[in-house]
Amino acid sequence: MDFVLSGMAACGACLFTNPLEVVKTRMQLQGELKSRGTYQVYYRNVFHAFYTIGKVDGIAGLQKGLVPGLVYQFVMNGVRLGSYAIIESSGYIQTDGKVSAVKSIVAGAIAGIVGAYMGSPIYLVKTHLQSQATSSIAVGHQHKHRGMLHALADIHKQHGIMGLWRGSSAAIPRVSVGSAAQLYTFSASKELVTNLQLFPEGSWLISLTSGMVSSVAVVSAMTPFDVVSTRLYNQPVDHLGKGELYRGFSDCFSKTLKKEGFTGLYKGLGASYFRLGPHTIVSLLLWDELRKFYKKHS
Repeated sequence: MDFVLSGMAACGACLFTNPLEVVKTRMQLQGELKSRGTYQVYYRNVFHAFYTIGKVDGIAGLQKGLVPGLVYQFVMNGVRLGSYAIIESSGYIQTDGKVSAVKSIVAGAIAGIVGAYMGSPIYLVKTHLQSQATSSIAVGHQHKHRGMLHALADIHKQHGIMGLWRGSSAAIPRVSVGSAAQLYTFSASKELVTNLQLFPEGSWLISLTSGMVSSVAVVSAMTPFDVVSTRLYNQPVDHLGKGELYRGFSDCFSKTLKKEGFTGLYKGLGASYFRLGPHTIVSLLLWDELRKFYKKHS
């Protein structure tokens, strides 16, 4: 039940944040491996990107990749948050009754690694679909998928079962770092807010406040890994299924840093927070409240 409740919470958040994921993906692919000032800027900022995509691709364009997005959230966060919930309820992350930073970070990272690997094929398809745009505002490589099932079948047909896990070398560090930062800061903040007695015991405001603190930490830690992950998943591949732009995580990281500078690793930071921030807050709030509701009525 921990896995189901965790997946439901993540899907609830995804319904509201998927348009921000589309914007974030486009902004991270814009000017890929090009120096500043040498490429066409289609998306000047988060709000301009929203307007541009809505105007050119229509309102539906802002919800591209929603189906794989929901499936990915249910699988990845169901496994990730569900695993962490089990570890947390067993008392492992605490030492002498208090949240241990080391134990919580390790537990969050391990839960993230498992969730990221299991959800990687769906994340691959989601990235492809979200990057697809009308040619006048297209950025990054354009895959011609008609939908999630067509994309999965096409990738499997061309590159075999392992082709579906292309890009997982970036997904694992991305989610493990983000998961460790998110779950540790959430657990520690919840403990601190509870001890300070800022809100009544068991109040949903405790989860909300803790989620807000966690959202800042996760975006700061995760964005460089997120940029690399988006580019690895979206890059074109040759007939053998090997990437044509990057050999792997470290190659993409170093090339981006060399060509675009440190700021290149933080492309789409505003979009990342507008997407990851609310998603973190809403999913952790729903996750905590659903678990409390289930325990109360089970």
